[in-house]
Amino acid sequence: MPEACPVCRQAYEPEPGFYYGAMYISSGFSTAILLAIGFLLYYLADDPPLWVYITAVGAVVLAVTPLLFRYSRALMLYAFGGTGFDPRFLRR
Repeated sequence: MPEACPVCRQAYEPEPGFYYGAMYISSGFSTAILLAIGFLLYYLADDPPLWVYITAVGAVVLAVTPLLFRYSRALMLYAFGGTGFDPRFLRR
């Protein structure tokens, strides 16, 4: 991964410990996925066995891990990194 954005030169790691904060946000996303799938299986599949819960949650979290990684870092940058959207840097 490059150290800065090739277009706007925004540093991807603005402060020490940035990725620890992103890790907590990613953990929150994973917890939300776990709860959503748990409620859906409980109410729509009429309370299946425990192995179905574990398999479904594990498969979905593994499938969306790249998205969780990216969005947790982006959210951390926007919330605590002083980064904002600037339309001047849009690629056309």
